[in-house]
Amino acid sequence: MQQLSQNLRTGKLNIDQVPEPAVTAGQVRVRLSYSLISAGTERTKIETGKKSLVGKALARPDQVRQVLRSVQQAGLQSTFQKVKTRLDARSPLGYSSAGVVVAVGESVVDFKAGDRVACAGTTAAHAEMVAVPVNLCAHVPENVGLQSAAFTTVGAIALQGIRQADTRLGEMVVVMGLGLVGALTVQMLKAAGCIVFGFDPNPQRCMLAEELGAHAAFNNESLLWERLLLETGNQGADAVLLTAGTNSNRPIEMAGEICRDKGRVVVVGAVGLTVPRAPYYEKELDLRLSRSYGPGRYDPNYEEKGLDYPYGYVRWTENRNMQAFLRMVSEKQVDLEKLITHRFKLFEAEEAYGLISGKKDEPFLGVLFEYKTDEIDRDRVVRIRSARSGLESSVGIGVVGAGNFAQSMLLPHLKGAANVDLLGVATLSPLQTRDVAERFGFEYAASTEVEILEDEHVNGVVIATRHDSHGSLVLSALNAGKAVHVEKPLCLTRDELEQIIKAYQEKDHAFLMVGFNRRFSPLVEQMTGFFANRTEPLAMTYRINAGYIPTEHWTQDLQQGGGRIVGEVCHFLDLLQYLARASIKGVCARALPNQGKYMNDNLAVLVDLEDGSVGNILYTANGDKSLPKEYLEVFSGGKVAILNDFRSLSLISGGKTKSIKNMGQDKGHKNEMLAWVNAIQKEQPEPIPFADSVAATRAAFAVIDSISSGNFITL
Repeated sequence: MQQLSQNLRTGKLNIDQVPEPAVTAGQVRVRLSYSLISAGTERTKIETGKKSLVGKALARPDQVRQVLRSVQQAGLQSTFQKVKTRLDARSPLGYSSAGVVVAVGESVVDFKAGDRVACAGTTAAHAEMVAVPVNLCAHVPENVGLQSAAFTTVGAIALQGIRQADTRLGEMVVVMGLGLVGALTVQMLKAAGCIVFGFDPNPQRCMLAEELGAHAAFNNESLLWERLLLETGNQGADAVLLTAGTNSNRPIEMAGEICRDKGRVVVVGAVGLTVPRAPYYEKELDLRLSRSYGPGRYDPNYEEKGLDYPYGYVRWTENRNMQAFLRMVSEKQVDLEKLITHRFKLFEAEEAYGLISGKKDEPFLGVLFEYKTDEIDRDRVVRIRSARSGLESSVGIGVVGAGNFAQSMLLPHLKGAANVDLLGVATLSPLQTRDVAERFGFEYAASTEVEILEDEHVNGVVIATRHDSHGSLVLSALNAGKAVHVEKPLCLTRDELEQIIKAYQEKDHAFLMVGFNRRFSPLVEQMTGFFANRTEPLAMTYRINAGYIPTEHWTQDLQQGGGRIVGEVCHFLDLLQYLARASIKGVCARALPNQGKYMNDNLAVLVDLEDGSVGNILYTANGDKSLPKEYLEVFSGGKVAILNDFRSLSLISGGKTKSIKNMGQDKGHKNEMLAWVNAIQKEQPEPIPFADSVAATRAAFAVIDSISSGNFITL
C-alpha cells in the first residue's frame, strides 16, 4: 500500500510503498476512499519542513530549548544523534479520512468488516490503508457519501468550538475566518438557531458564507461593526469564534472590540494570543480555547486504549462530536458539496500542496485525496533492497519496535558493522517501518514480528517495543529459536518472568540478553578493573536525578509501561550486582509520598548482595534538571571510585586521584550491541548471563513489594 509523508529535514514529499498496518487490540483497519487535506495545519507543517535549520529553530523556539537542555544533560554527541534521528525521519500527513473496514482487532465489538467509517487522528493519515483506534472511528450514515465523511474530523473541530462558545437560540455570533472550519461553523450555528455574521479578508469566502446561511459576511471591519451595532442595539456580538489561521493578534483584538459586555470569545484556529487588557477587562469577557475535536483529545486512555468517558458526565466527547457532525450531514443541515473545490490522486500530492501553499493563484477550500476502491497492494513485507551475497558468516538481525530510542541508541551501532546483516524491521507504524528500513539499510519492512520470526535467515532479534509487549515477544522469539536482545525491562509481571524462565530452560541453545547497557560503558569497565583484586565487599551509593515524568505518560501506566521502578530502576540494580560480581540477596525500599503528582518514583533502595556488598540507590523525580542524571560512588579496601554521569571517572587510592574523562557521555550502548552480535556469531554465551537478567528483574519486583509492605524482601 502507499502512504504520503514529508521528510522533516528537507520538507520533501514522499509517496512510499509501505507494509500493511498491523491491527492491534482496540483498533480498526480501514481501506480509505478519501482523506481531507487540512489547509491550515498541513500548510504550516509543509512550510516549516522546507525552512532551513535556522528557520526551523526560529519557528519552534520551544524545541530549541529542549535541545539545549538535552546537550546539558546527555552531551553533544547523544543529543546530535537524537536530533538527527528526528530530522531524518518521514512524518505522516493528514488526520481526517473515511473508508471501509477490512479487519478489526481483539476486543472490538462495535465495528466489523464492510462497515463504512470516518476516521480521525494522526493514524487516519493520507494512505491507502490505516489502522485507527475505535474511539477515533465513527459509523457513516447510509445516505452520507464517503467523500463527505472525510470532513468529519474538521467538522468535529468546528463543533467543539461551538460547544465552547455555549451559544443559545437567537444569539448573535461572529465567525472570524471563513476557511473550511469557519464555513462549517457558520452552517452548524445556523442550524442551532443563531444569527451568524462572518468576517474574512477574502470576499469570495464571504459570499460563500452567505450562501451557506450566514446572516451577513464582511471583508471590512468597519462594515461588520456598523452592522453589528445596528442589529444588536449598540451592544455587540454575544460570542465571537476565531476560526482564522494567522500569526497576527488582530483577530483577538478585533474580537474584544466587537463583543458585547460579558460576551464570549473562543479561539478555535491558530491565531496570535497577545490579549489586549482594556476591552477584555472592561467588558469582563470570557476568553476560551477550544481543544481540537473535544474531550478525549490527547488523553491516551481515551484515544489509544479506547476507554470512554461516562455519558452522563461528559456528554460530548471526540467520538460523539464526530457522530453529531455526521448526523447533521445526514439531515442536510451541513452542505459539503459547496465546500469541495479540488480532488487529487495521491501521486498528485505536489500539485495539491502547491495549491494550498499559494503557489497557484487559485481559490480553494475543501481539498481531497481520492483513492482507488478496488483491491490494493496489501503486502505484509516490502522489499527495500536485494539480499546481499557472500554474507553467510554474518549475523542476520531482525528488529521489532524501532522508535526514537532504538533509532538513536541501538541501530546506529548495528548499521555498517562488519559482521551484521540487517534483514527485517517491524513497528506499529507502516511509514516508520519503511523509513527505518531505508535509513538503516534493512532488507525489508514488515507488518508485524511474525514475518521476522518466520525468516530463517534471521539469527538474532532486537525487541525495542513498549514495555507491555516485551514478555510475549521474548517468548515468541525464544520459541522461534532466535537469539534475543530485549530492551529493559525483560517483562512486567512475575507470571511472564516464570514463563520466560521455563521457555529458556527448555531450549538447548537459548540465548537471551536484556539491554542493561551500563555494564558496557568504558568507564564502568575501568571501575571493575580498579577493584579487580579486592578482598573486601563493596559499599556503593548510586544517585539518579531521573527527572519528572507526568503520571499520564505511557511509562507510568502500570499495564503498558510498568512504572519507573520496573522500567528503569532495574538498570541500576543490575549495575550494582555487576560491580559486586554477586547476585542480589534482598532489598528494602522506601518512597516519598506521591501527593497526586508522582508514582513511587522518589525512592531509596537498600540492596543486599550475596558477597556481603551493600548498595544504596536514591532515585528521584523531584530534582532540578540541571544536575547531571547519574552519580555513583564505590568504596572498598581503601579505594574509592566516583563515576559522574558516564562522562568522567575518579579513581582514588593511596592518597592519589586518577581522573579519566570522556569526550562525551558513553553509557555503553555501542559496546553492548557489538558484544551481543559477536557472541551470537561465535556461538558463545550471552554477554550478560541470563541469571543476572532474572535477578535484576526479580529485584525490581521486590522493590515494589518492599515499598508496599514496608519489609525487607528476600529474593
